[in-house]
Amino acid sequence: MANYKPDLSCQNKFIPINFAEQILPGTFEYALCYIVENKLDLSGFDAWYNNDKTGAAAYPPTVMLKIILLGYAHGLISSRRIAKACENNILFMSVSGDIQPHYTSIAGFVAKMHEQIELMFTQVLMICDEEGLIGRNMFAIDGCKLKSNASKEWSGTF
Repeated sequence: MANYKPDLSCQNKFIPINFAEQILPGTFEYALCYIVENKLDLSGFDAWYNNDKTGAAAYPPTVMLKIILLGYAHGLISSRRIAKACENNILFMSVSGDIQPHYTSIAGFVAKMHEQIELMFTQVLMICDEEGLIGRNMFAIDGCKLKSNASKEWSGTF
């Protein structure tokens, strides 16, 4: 009779993970964490949170910004998908410090803080320009496609 090693696929295994070692220097995630933690002025978010004496603790704006920007960079624009990525994706876990906000918290943060987040995008672009990360050949802010009734003959040429 054949002797096989046992199949342990049903067994749980605890694997120690150092989240700081998962984000490697030179990657987008490393640059994102560095910019959000060290370069951005996040004082505009403090006025919204008045929970120092009462209320539950809020998610830090640095964590929320990092997971939202990382999600957008990876094509995840749904708050449910970003929340799912915080549970399953090691990069999202590392960037967030294993904080797993509910999708309603993510959606609420984006809806409530859209003006502050817009200012953050501007700051990030300026920082990237200072660091030489923008090639200045072409830069597009929005790639949405709009239906048009203009023809090429009437729209002009370069």
